[in-house]
Amino acid sequence: MTVIYEINPPKIPDGMDESSVEVKESLERLQQRVSEISHLCGGIHVTDSVLGTRRVSALTTGSILKANHPHLQITISVRVRDRDMNAIKEIVKKSLELGLDGILILKGDPSKDNPYDSGLIPSQVVQDINKTEFSGKAKLFLSLPSNPNFEKIQKKIAAAPSGFMTQVIHSSQQVKRISEKLRLQGFRVIPCILLPSEKNEGSAKFLNLDWSEYKDNPAEFIKEIHQISGDALITSPSDFAFAKETLKKI
Repeated sequence: MTVIYEINPPKIPDGMDESSVEVKESLERLQQRVSEISHLCGGIHVTDSVLGTRRVSALTTGSILKANHPHLQITISVRVRDRDMNAIKEIVKKSLELGLDGILILKGDPSKDNPYDSGLIPSQVVQDINKTEFSGKAKLFLSLPSNPNFEKIQKKIAAAPSGFMTQVIHSSQQVKRISEKLRLQGFRVIPCILLPSEKNEGSAKFLNLDWSEYKDNPAEFIKEIHQISGDALITSPSDFAFAKETLKKI
């Protein structure tokens, strides 16, 4: 089990693609950041077009990071909103070939440029993949609210993922409640923690997040969460410097 740092791949400006010089330079800067913290954490999680924004694919980013840092656990998110099952299965296949360590299957935010919705449901996707040749090989995760109603997530549990990555939590009690319920059933539980810094306040307000329990000492809070669940996923979308300093203290 490990402390994981979440990254967002570079945005792709209008009129450009992943091969554009500007995008390649952004990807190089991202790689440099990961290199700076590669000895401070045990894993990297790569998001997939957060808020529907067009970005370098999680698979491309994850493959680069795994090649450069084979000792790190590299997991990626995969949106099902704008993909069909064949495309998702192909990503699962490639992730296994590349040696990636897991995939978070999630619905994904609507895209501003592409209103298409495949209609696929993450739990059903996981269940279907687990019936293919990838069963027992691919580690698939589903997302979970920070305060889940366990009666309403029975389909997610029945899909038999390897575990769950939570939405942003703000208290150790939330993690204890989830862990006591799901870890006993054999699921891995990975709580997500948004670091409390001034640069991340916009994200905190958007998520209606309460930092009061850990604002004064986020490193100790992360240690506590890791002790409870065995894992911790740290996100700091607007403040890499603070994330680096916090990881040094863990």
